[in-house]
Amino acid sequence: MTPGLPGEKPGTRLQTLIARSGRASRRAAEDLITAGRVSLNGAVVSELGVRAMPGDVVAVDGEPIRAETRLHYLALNKPPGFLCAMSDEYGRPLAASLFKPEIAERVYNVGRLDLDSCGLILFTNDGSFAAKVGHPSSGLAKDYEIVSDRRIPNDFGPRFQKGLEDEGEVLRASSVTITGEFSCAVRLVEGKNREIRRALALFGLKATVLRRVSIGPVSLGQLVEGRWRSLTTDELAALEAAFGSSKRNK
Repeated sequence: MTPGLPGEKPGTRLQTLIARSGRASRRAAEDLITAGRVSLNGAVVSELGVRAMPGDVVAVDGEPIRAETRLHYLALNKPPGFLCAMSDEYGRPLAASLFKPEIAERVYNVGRLDLDSCGLILFTNDGSFAAKVGHPSSGLAKDYEIVSDRRIPNDFGPRFQKGLEDEGEVLRASSVTITGEFSCAVRLVEGKNREIRRALALFGLKATVLRRVSIGPVSLGQLVEGRWRSLTTDELAALEAAFGSSKRNK
């Protein structure tokens, strides 16, 4: 726990410490704090901005946190039927369980794929990395392969790219390429919740396969469904470059 920059209050913000511990991303850590699940030296903290000094004990749900000594940046080919969450009251299988026992540290998903979708999703225990990748301003394009239960009409692509109104939101793809009578490829930049499935539903279609194949410079490649790998040095460097480019273009 280190002091801040000159002019700042001493200590380190609790959400930063939680993120460094791998317990949650910084944004999720803020939610933990406001929910009253974080304590500092035994006293519950529910307001953001509180800082800890060296020697202070920070706990989440009564469990003291500590900085991770080994950081992970992982790519998983998630199978359908696995949930992107750290727990589930219904006992459904968790995508994070696929890293055990090789990864002993607690890792969490960056972004989501819904239960029935499959393909590339990133996991980490580095809160700063998760915040950058998961934030809408990252500008990372995400590519998907879709197979529909019915023939995809010719106007699906142009209309999805122009923008479709649904439940008070505008659904818009960066690009759509029809690859077959029942299949297409979709690129999203700032994806909304279940955006592709909602767009299909507006045309009376349902995805029988919805697979994410890339996130920015990271591609699924030949990674077998249910297996994972660590991101390469080149991929991490390309992601950092993408983050920097996004900031410069604002």
